[in-house]
Amino acid sequence: MLMKTLAMMGYKLQCRDGKIGKVKDFYFDDHHWTIRYLVADTGGWISFRQVLISPHALRAIDAKAKDIGVDLSKKQIEDSPPLASDKPLSRQFEEDYYDHFGWPNYWSGPHMWGSHPNPAGAREESKKAGQDRKTGDPNLRSTHAVAGHQVQANDGEIGHVVDFIIDDEIWAIRYLIIDTGNWWPGKRVLISPRWIERVSWPESKVIVSLSREDIRHSPEYTDASPLTRDYEAKLHGHYNRQGYWIV
Repeated sequence: MLMKTLAMMGYKLQCRDGKIGKVKDFYFDDHHWTIRYLVADTGGWISFRQVLISPHALRAIDAKAKDIGVDLSKKQIEDSPPLASDKPLSRQFEEDYYDHFGWPNYWSGPHMWGSHPNPAGAREESKKAGQDRKTGDPNLRSTHAVAGHQVQANDGEIGHVVDFIIDDEIWAIRYLIIDTGNWWPGKRVLISPRWIERVSWPESKVIVSLSREDIRHSPEYTDASPLTRDYEAKLHGHYNRQGYWIV
């Protein structure tokens, strides 16, 4: 199912033995454009630290009840490696975090989730000895922080990022929602991360390999528009790009 990140803010996180908080933010990586962690607002249950939940632990999402199941206990979460709320995520923290839960990491393989293209497949394979321990910047970004970044076509600016649409099966970001209001009043469009040429994080700018005119005439996206496969096919067809669902 495709869901907007802003719509999921405030969803209740229900672990095995009770509620642990609500969704506050998401961290994604800018290589695979995949959600790596949900940030939980615990309401003071665990103070002075961010509580991160990996998609490895997530179960079904109940959009009607605005609940997300978490296959962990409160004790497991409380005992997980601490991360101060004012500190960025380091690869060392991620290694400790994944070791704590016994999950295969996502950065030691060719696929979106390391050895597999989805977290469920990765969980089926036990962690191999001697996994590559890459260090350095894990390139994780907050969806909240990236909202507002300017978007530039190959011939000029066209708008800014207002939201993200994710696939809740594999937690990939399928689209960025772009508000073009400064150029074409009232219109929003979708841009696939596959069409992004590069991101200049220092300039808070996303550069896409599309022209302004192509974007201007692309299928409009509204909150009332159902994001069907027909709409997606029309969108990809407009840009003459192959759909992500085509293997």
